Amino acid sequence: MDLGTLIGLLAAFGSLGLSVVLEGGNLRALVSMPAAVIVFGGTLGATLVSVPLSEVLKLPQLVRLTFFPRPVNHAGTAQDMVRLAGVARRKGLLQLESEMAEIKDPFLIKGLALVVDGTDAEMIRETLQTEIEAMEARHRASAKLFLTMGGLAPTLGVTGTVMGLVNMLARVSDPASMGPAIATAFLATLYGVASANLIFIPLGNKLQARSEEETHLYYMLLDGLLSIQSGASPMVIEERLKSFLTPRQRSWGREASAPQEESRAA
Repeated sequence: MDLGTLIGLLAAFGSLGLSVVLEGGNLRALVSMPAAVIVFGGTLGATLVSVPLSEVLKLPQLVRLTFFPRPVNHAGTAQDMVRLAGVARRKGLLQLESEMAEIKDPFLIKGLALVVDGTDAEMIRETLQTEIEAMEARHRASAKLFLTMGGLAPTLGVTGTVMGLVNMLARVSDPASMGPAIATAFLATLYGVASANLIFIPLGNKLQARSEEETHLYYMLLDGLLSIQSGASPMVIEERLKSFLTPRQRSWGREASAPQEESRAA
């Protein structure tokens, strides 16, 4: 689970609630069903107009991905690529086919299959780059869903506030009811701005960050696969893959990966 997403949401909404309490307010005064209906219902409806239905139906799955993302381990993957390079160096490229059974990443499986089949390096590059670009397009569409909702929610909040003020002015003959009516009207703006800046836009940004992380991993895999296909030594491949890693991630070395290589080869 991504604790950053959970802690961030709790901290954001907790800070808002705490500020109300510190000012002597009542949290129940911030609850308004009409405001919630117009902001969240209106935002959903406007999103359905803006985004294909197939993307909107993915919303529960996308929310789950922000809390339970696909694990990405650049250093561990680089070590696996060095191990595979060692297998190919000692036993030939065809031996990589037997290694594919232990691999779970579809991208790496596809790349190894192309290498084992003797596919030309340029064709491997074009095929896998197309795969990466298609993945990026899917991820952009997913992030766009949240960012679209983040752009619409504040406007719907202002719309709800205007509607509330119109209803309030229609009852201007009763001055005692004007104060509570104005407070209720402005809750729509609060819901719209808060949901956009604390939920929709941050979740969209989180999906974009995850996409960039995964794209970086796949370009590292692409470089490693092309290096294996060209017959480069494991040492050379290790140094090439380290260029994709942060200084802290580069702490692993051939001496650390050698025991894993020997145990898997046994």
